Amino acid sequence: MYRRDFVHSGVCALTASKLLANGELFTNENTAGIEDAIDSHVHVWDKFSDLYPLATGFSEADRVPASFTPDELFVHCRPQGVKQIVLIQMNFFGFDNRYMLECIKKYPGVFSGVAVVDEKLANVTTTMKLLAEQGVRGFRLYADRSNAESWQNAIGMKKMWAYGADAGLAMCLLSNPDALPAVASMCERFPDTPVVVDHFSRIGMTGTIQESDLNQLCQLANFKKVFVKTSAMYALGKKKPPHLDLSEMVRRLRDAFGANRLMWGSDCPYQVQTEHSYVASIALFRDKLDFLSNEDKAWMLRDTARRVFFGDSLRS
Repeated sequence: MYRRDFVHSGVCALTASKLLANGELFTNENTAGIEDAIDSHVHVWDKFSDLYPLATGFSEADRVPASFTPDELFVHCRPQGVKQIVLIQMNFFGFDNRYMLECIKKYPGVFSGVAVVDEKLANVTTTMKLLAEQGVRGFRLYADRSNAESWQNAIGMKKMWAYGADAGLAMCLLSNPDALPAVASMCERFPDTPVVVDHFSRIGMTGTIQESDLNQLCQLANFKKVFVKTSAMYALGKKKPPHLDLSEMVRRLRDAFGANRLMWGSDCPYQVQTEHSYVASIALFRDKLDFLSNEDKAWMLRDTARRVFFGDSLRS
């Protein structure tokens, strides 16, 4: 259920030169007038180096593309008016967040981070505090039904959720739909903890959007500090640009949560592989969904992510 299962195997990276050669790719209608958008979900890594060893169980075959650095990202996002980005720690580095932290430090004000920590550490909250001092605003948790159900009795996980409420730090869930009932139980137990559900909770990853799954996700709107990323369009539904088949799911979430609890994210570099593109991801929300008002677009393309990952307004 992790990253290697989420991305089609054998994809090839598009080079910056190919992207720049395609004038249509960077067409920016920007009908919402948003020139300072925020991408709430991007992974970065450098080319293989002994400085950043892979975690146990991963190999170089998992690093596709071979690199995706901030400079490679900027080629895609800057022409679309995206000025700030939330970096998500890549799972094949395990608990080693160093490369992400170095990027945050190198580009002040541009990046915020979502780190991965070992909840079994006795001093896990101390680790969270130290990471927050370096620009981290959330912590990634992997959730299928089995492990999400175990959180209720996991000491470290309870510490994380409690500290998240105290410090205004989000629990960021890469979750399968079958984990949503257990996620709801944790939200009920920790109502002041900010929670961000990634990638529509991966509803539609099989190619079909199940109504029962969508209903369960919408029920999380009852918890006022739950947010949802409308992200990773390349992997959901028909998996084809312009991704209009996802429009009804977006509408349902907007109606349930309000646009002020939704945030767009590309999930680069995976959104810029093969026939997929950055512009197709952002254009779905910026230009193609007529049921979104300009205010909705401003929240989804900028303000929600700013509040959660670049502000200090989520403390209990």
